[in-house]
Amino acid sequence: MGAEEDKKKKAKMARRKQEVQLQQEIETTEEWEEMIAKEGLWVVDVYQEWCGPCAAMVGNFRRLKNELGDELLHFAAAKADTVDPLDKYRGRCEPCFLLFAGGVLVGFVHGANSPVILRTITEQLAAEHKVMDGSVERKEVKDPLISNLEEREKARYDEEENEKEEEEDDDNVLDYRGERCNYGDTLTMSSQQEEEKKGFTVALIKPDAVRDGKVEEILQQMSEAGIEILAQEERQLSEEEARDFYSHLQEEDYFEDLVKFMSSGPSFALVLTKGKKGDTILHDWRDMIGPTSVEEAKDQAPDSLRAKYGSDKYMNALHGSDSPDRAAREMAFFFPDMSTPTIPIPGSRPQLQRTLALIRPDAFNKSRDEIMEKIKEAGFKVALQKEMTLTKEQAAEFYKEHTDEPYFEELITRMSSGPLMALGLARDDAVTAWRDVLGPTTNAKEEAPDSLRAQFSIEETSINQLHGSDSKETAEKEIQYFFPMEQTVAAIKPDGISTKEEIIDKIHEAGFRIAARKETTITKEIAEEFYAEHKDKEYYDDLVNHMTSGPTMFMVLSREGAVSGWRQVIGPTNPEEAKTEAPESLRAQFGQSILQNAVHGSSDASHAKNSIEKVFGQLEFNPDESEPTKEQEETAVEETQAEASDVAPELRQEGTGGTEQKSEDRAASVAKGEDKTNDNKGEDAKGEEAKEGDAKDGESKGEDKAEEQKEEDASKATEESEKKEEETKDETKKDEDTKEEDAKKDEETKKDEETKNDDETKTEQKEETKTEEQQAAS
Repeated sequence: MGAEEDKKKKAKMARRKQEVQLQQEIETTEEWEEMIAKEGLWVVDVYQEWCGPCAAMVGNFRRLKNELGDELLHFAAAKADTVDPLDKYRGRCEPCFLLFAGGVLVGFVHGANSPVILRTITEQLAAEHKVMDGSVERKEVKDPLISNLEEREKARYDEEENEKEEEEDDDNVLDYRGERCNYGDTLTMSSQQEEEKKGFTVALIKPDAVRDGKVEEILQQMSEAGIEILAQEERQLSEEEARDFYSHLQEEDYFEDLVKFMSSGPSFALVLTKGKKGDTILHDWRDMIGPTSVEEAKDQAPDSLRAKYGSDKYMNALHGSDSPDRAAREMAFFFPDMSTPTIPIPGSRPQLQRTLALIRPDAFNKSRDEIMEKIKEAGFKVALQKEMTLTKEQAAEFYKEHTDEPYFEELITRMSSGPLMALGLARDDAVTAWRDVLGPTTNAKEEAPDSLRAQFSIEETSINQLHGSDSKETAEKEIQYFFPMEQTVAAIKPDGISTKEEIIDKIHEAGFRIAARKETTITKEIAEEFYAEHKDKEYYDDLVNHMTSGPTMFMVLSREGAVSGWRQVIGPTNPEEAKTEAPESLRAQFGQSILQNAVHGSSDASHAKNSIEKVFGQLEFNPDESEPTKEQEETAVEETQAEASDVAPELRQEGTGGTEQKSEDRAASVAKGEDKTNDNKGEDAKGEEAKEGDAKDGESKGEDKAEEQKEEDASKATEESEKKEEETKDETKKDEDTKEEDAKKDEETKKDEETKNDDETKTEQKEETKTEEQQAAS
């Protein structure tokens, strides 16, 4: 027996030596202190001995390390049980990743959400490089989980001291599974206390049952037992993945056989729950599948699934998580993008959510307006909207998870057959609410005749005409696909500057991030010079006075679909029309007239890009602009203002006084280039443009139309001026060159004449000498 154990240990050590150790193992306080004192960014998986590190993330870490090849990036796994600085993390149930640099905490992620973890690592690594370069200071953060725990402990201590005579009957509370846990464990619930975690488990239908065609039969029995499937995926494990997943069984003598079996064919992974709270699912599923040993299952639980479908001790057809923590880690292994299931807390307000809706080409062509009306009647707010046509490749990419389905080709063909409407819908519990409104994906007419999919179905195809995200995580991904993060330029004009704080609050409420801002004033002289060609116009004085009446605040706003989104937020150019058509818009609330309508927005992405460069110079934006905290945004604004002041100092003025002429010209050209085009495309915008074109004075003329012409005229004037200046320089240079050449010629001519005169003088002298000699001879 001893020889057999030695053999297994040697085999285990051999396997470990085959892999390069990615994570440094930290098991003592001394090792911890030594680690955080080292240079670079350290990503630490904090775990407890009874459950081990989060094996599901190791492969992701290894790939990231290989892709980046960054010497500053390091990984470690720290055992909270034996490392004193991590004592506050003992008793936690979910995976926890802490990021340290320079001995301080710079980032943290709770839960095994792979995209969030990898993005956080990448961002903090970039920040650490800036720290090493000396361009920024390292920013220490506090883990709110621990901060809240400490505050609660302090509050409870104070309460106990002040009310010693009263007995504390709330020392223990129920966790999301209905089990007793320590007071601090309630911190795993939503920080807003609007939702609580729902119990779940992970099930596997193993390769033997899949190979025997028992999947549908097993799923049917799950449904009959009242089990809800939250997620499912068919997947074939590699040997490495099988080892990671079953690492807790590596001491068993059948481990190698189990690895080979689990990697021999596809399995079905499922996340299951049951009932409103899911608090019994883990035990109910394990009772349903029966004992691990097939022989025991047949003897003790003949009706269990393992008794029916299993054949051997590890070829037992099905798997079920053996604890809530194991379920969390197994869910992270198979579904790294999935968050822990939650349920609303009784009496709490539903959570405001976003979801993606698609009106597919056939329905868009036939029933767009009717569907949009149905959406509004259902209580949804259209936060994002875009009409677009997908290529077949784009449609295939968006629906790639359906590649193996028989309807895939027809789906992508119809999705790319013409324009569709992509919508970002907002409402309480939007994801679930929208899918309820849509109805089932198949047989909608029979099962939900009042649903949108039933009402707007098309006879010639089985493809339903509307799409909805199936989860919060999927919704965010799909919104990002159709409405990628972009930037636009916004301006609070002089008439709106007194309400800038209120307007900025509205900007935040609309989901925008202010990535940069700058306030500047245009002088009257420059405004008059800029609008010189319009001096005879009736609105000239009003226009100049308006644009020089005070400072204008320019801002760079970031959000999904920022350009169209901001135009929607500000509303129609005419505040009177805005009050009727979009009463919640900024121009309806803060505008006074067409000329003084408070705010401005770029007309399209190209105009936004050009305006950003003119006002702020060259700025770089993170493609994944997640919503920042207020402190992060203020820091970003300060840094961008500093960069912009270096790039475009001519836009900064002290008070209302002027700077250099060239600087004023550029500031004027930026400010007067607002509202280049009308606010909205389509018939409303065209009507507005027509009204502005027919107007005879400043109010009816419309600032947008006038300023569009001014920007174009200014651009032409600037180009002509520069061209004339170059031509003048060229002519001047040519004149100077000609003068130099003429001078050279005069000099040469003079020299030639002097030479000629010298020759003539010498000739005369020779002739005189010759004559004298002849006379003497005679």
